[in-house]
Amino acid sequence: MSFSERLRELDGHAQAELVRTGELSRGDLLRAAIERIERLDGSLGSVAVTSFDRALAQADEPDGPHPEERGPLHGVPFLLKDLGPTVAGMEATMGSRFLKGFVPAQGSELTDRFEAAGLRVLGKARTAEFGVLPTTENTAQGATVNPWDHARSAGGSSGGSAAAVAAGLVPVAHANDAGGSIRIPASNCGVFGLKPTRARTPLGPAVGDLMSGLAAEHVVSRSVRDSAAVLDAISGPAPGDPYWAPPVAAGTFARAVAEGPGRRLRIAFSTRAGSGGRLDPACATAVREAAALCAELGHEVVEAEPAVAFTDLVEPFLVLWAAGVSSAISSFALLSGRTPEPGQFEELTWELYEQGRTLSAAGYLLAVSTLQRAARGLAGFYEDEAERRGYDVLLGPVTSEPAPPLGTFSVGTPRQQLTRAVEFCHETPLANLTGQPAMSVPLHWTEAGLPVGVHATGRFGDEATLFALAAQLEQARPWAHRLPGPGHPRMETRSC
Repeated sequence: MSFSERLRELDGHAQAELVRTGELSRGDLLRAAIERIERLDGSLGSVAVTSFDRALAQADEPDGPHPEERGPLHGVPFLLKDLGPTVAGMEATMGSRFLKGFVPAQGSELTDRFEAAGLRVLGKARTAEFGVLPTTENTAQGATVNPWDHARSAGGSSGGSAAAVAAGLVPVAHANDAGGSIRIPASNCGVFGLKPTRARTPLGPAVGDLMSGLAAEHVVSRSVRDSAAVLDAISGPAPGDPYWAPPVAAGTFARAVAEGPGRRLRIAFSTRAGSGGRLDPACATAVREAAALCAELGHEVVEAEPAVAFTDLVEPFLVLWAAGVSSAISSFALLSGRTPEPGQFEELTWELYEQGRTLSAAGYLLAVSTLQRAARGLAGFYEDEAERRGYDVLLGPVTSEPAPPLGTFSVGTPRQQLTRAVEFCHETPLANLTGQPAMSVPLHWTEAGLPVGVHATGRFGDEATLFALAAQLEQARPWAHRLPGPGHPRMETRSC
C-alpha cells in the first residue's frame, strides 16, 4: 500500500500527529491529499474548485506556534464547501451556472477560523445549486456520486464534502445545513456529521442570520474527535452577530468526547413515518439496532416520540426556504454585478427564486412565528428532566430510505421534485426549525453495502452530550477505518 493510500485511512488527528512528531511535514500531508484528489476524484466528482498552490504556499510558511500550542488538526488537508463561506481570490459558484467564474474579493469569518485552527484549504467541494436539493447533481459541474455505489446519490447539499471524506481524499471537510445538508450526505456516504446548535458558529461578515436561523456551519469527518475539535475551533460569536448559542457546559467539545457522558442518558427512539408516509425497512432497522446498542452501553432507552412532527410544519418551512434561496441569489447578483435569468439556473431553483420574490413580509413573519411555537412545544420533550419525563437524546432515521439512484430528484415538475425531496428528508429538517443540535452517526450498512446513518437530536445548546454519546458508539462499533473501493473492507450487512 502506498504512502498516500495509508494516509487515506487516518483521521485528521492521526495525520496531524505525524506532523507533530516530525515523521511528516505539512507539505507531505498536502501533497499526498492532492495526489489522491487527482487520482480518485475523476470518478467521484466531489471537488468543484482546486487551489493547490495556495495551500502548498501556506505549508512552506514558518510553522508559527510551538508544536505544543498548535491545535490538534494543524496541517490537515481540508475542503471548503462551494456554498456559503468564501475565500478571497478563490472562485465561488454556489453550484450554479449563474456564478461561474465569480471570484469574491472578501473572505469569511468562518474560513479564517478554519485556517487559524491549522486546516489547509485545498479547494472547494461540490454542492447542490444554492443548496436546494438533498443530492449533489448540479448542472453546472455534474453529479457527485456515492463512493459506495457510483450509481447512487452522495446526498446533499454537502454531497461533495461527504463523498471526499468517505473516499479518504481528505479526513474532514466543511459542510453546512439548513434542512439536513450535513446529516443527509453523512448518512448516504457513511461518515460522521453533526449540525450544531443555532448560532453556535458565525455566518459573517456578509450575513448575521440565514433563513431566520435555519442554517448552521460545521463539517463532516471520519471521526467524532475531528468533528469536536473543529467545532471547538470555530465556535463563538463574531462582532455584530445578532445572537449566539449558550456557552458549552462541558468546557470543550473535545473534553466531552474524551470523558464520555459520565452518566446514564435517557434516550428515546422513534421510527414513525415521515412526510411521505413511509420508511424503508433498512432505515428502521438502523434506528432499532442503534437503540439496542445504547441500551447495551447502559443507557435508559424508551420508544417514544415528540408530539411535534415535521409533517405539520412543511409549509412554513418551505416559505423560509423559498425566501432564503431568493435572498441568496439576489445577494450574489449584487456582489457579482450580474442579472439573474431563468436559463442560468436549474428549473426548481428558479421557481423558488420567483416564489421568494412574491412572498409578503406578513406571510414570512407568520411562518417564522409558527415555527417558533413548534420549537417551544418540542422543547418540553427534552427539558422536563426534573420530573424524569424529559429525554437527553432522540434517535430516529436521517432519511426515509438509503441513498437513492442518481436522477431521483430531477423527475417531474419542480413542485414534484420538491415534494420528493421533502419526503426523502424525513424529519431531519425539524432540528433546523427548532435550532437544536443533531447528528448522523454511521452505524449501519445494508446488505447491498450502502451506509445508513442514525439521526440523534439533543437539547438546545447541548452538543456535548451528542458528542459524548457518539464517541461511545464509535468505540463500540468503529467505522473510521472503513473505506469504499477495492482492497478495503466494506461494512458488515448489519450494524458495524
